[in-house]
Amino acid sequence: MTREKMKNDELKRFLPIVKMIGQTFGKNCEVVLHDLTMPKSSVVFVMNNHVTGRQDGQSFDHLITEVLLSPSLQNDQRCNYTFTLENGKKIKSSTVLIRNHADRVIGALCINIDITAIEASMDMLYNFIKPEANLFESGVDIEDISGVSDVFNDLLDRIISMSGEKRITKKDRLNLIEFMDTKGVFLVKGAVEKVAEKMGISAVTVYGYLDEIRRKNTQESRPQL
Repeated sequence: MTREKMKNDELKRFLPIVKMIGQTFGKNCEVVLHDLTMPKSSVVFVMNNHVTGRQDGQSFDHLITEVLLSPSLQNDQRCNYTFTLENGKKIKSSTVLIRNHADRVIGALCINIDITAIEASMDMLYNFIKPEANLFESGVDIEDISGVSDVFNDLLDRIISMSGEKRITKKDRLNLIEFMDTKGVFLVKGAVEKVAEKMGISAVTVYGYLDEIRRKNTQESRPQL
């Protein structure tokens, strides 16, 4: 997405930084700029997208599970965490949250470096690429992680607002809850209750929707006999 097409003016000033990082560290360094006011299509600019295949208009993948819920999140930054792509690529990543003048999180800048070749062939660089211990556990209470509660609640509001001003149908609620489930929202302790409150339904209803969605997805993933 170009500077002219980017809707969020406050994020445009980060484009030169994104381009500089991508050009400085070369083809194995992907830089992604997210607009978190648009959760379902948050990717607004990518440099060197061949690293992970990220495309403009896609949603975030690891923001909640690897960044917001991480005990290592400090000063809106999570640095040097790793993940493996389906094709076997090993990626070292760092993310910084971007706040506006009102101190609300509006975006994120992510750096993804392909370290597959380095890890395989250069033991001398082990200390550079060593993954940190995975301290994340299901059910993390965001109230215990400084500065994350407001970000999480803002993100929930934005996701739920994607349905617009129209009266929300059951299908709309199922689509929103399925989107939140795929993004790790319900790994957060108390998320079901928060979502239920914001959607004006009971927690029991949210649990029922989750069960319906997960059963459907399980059935669709089964091989045909």
